[in-house]
Amino acid sequence: MAEKEEQTLVIIKPDGLKKSLTGNILTRLSETKLRIVGAKVVHVSRELAEKHYAHLKDKPFFPEVVKYLCGEPYGEEYQRVVALVYMGEGAIAKVRKLAGSTNPEEADSTSIRGQYGRITSSGLFENVVHCSANLPEAEHEIKLWFDPDEIVDDIYPTKEVEVKVKKKIWNKSE
Repeated sequence: MAEKEEQTLVIIKPDGLKKSLTGNILTRLSETKLRIVGAKVVHVSRELAEKHYAHLKDKPFFPEVVKYLCGEPYGEEYQRVVALVYMGEGAIAKVRKLAGSTNPEEADSTSIRGQYGRITSSGLFENVVHCSANLPEAEHEIKLWFDPDEIVDDIYPTKEVEVKVKKKIWNKSE
């Protein structure tokens, strides 16, 4: 039976950016033969990080993972992530296998987290990437991180509405 087309969110976390691993990680992800349908660099607000990790809010390490995703331990120039949406057959399982275990010490040494992750002396898992665990989580996370117009394929139902917004635009060069 053929695997179903699905999508998954991948985040290259601030420690991955600080270690200049973006190219290495994208090269490894290309092994999956999945399509990138969305990509952007995001300055992660505390609100976004708390929503992303809402399922961990009752854990004692919640404040630390929020700071980690916001890039606070890495200095202002690394307070960002690269967020990607990959799509294709078996996308979630393919990306999770390539990423490896959340705990870098338990991750296969050939996985992204096994190669590049570490556990800090404070116990924080610096595992360089996030990837969705299942279809409902993928949909929730993609909708949290991306607007429909930022994804090149129609992956979830949308509707058009008229909205008045204030928007930053480029100044004209004289």
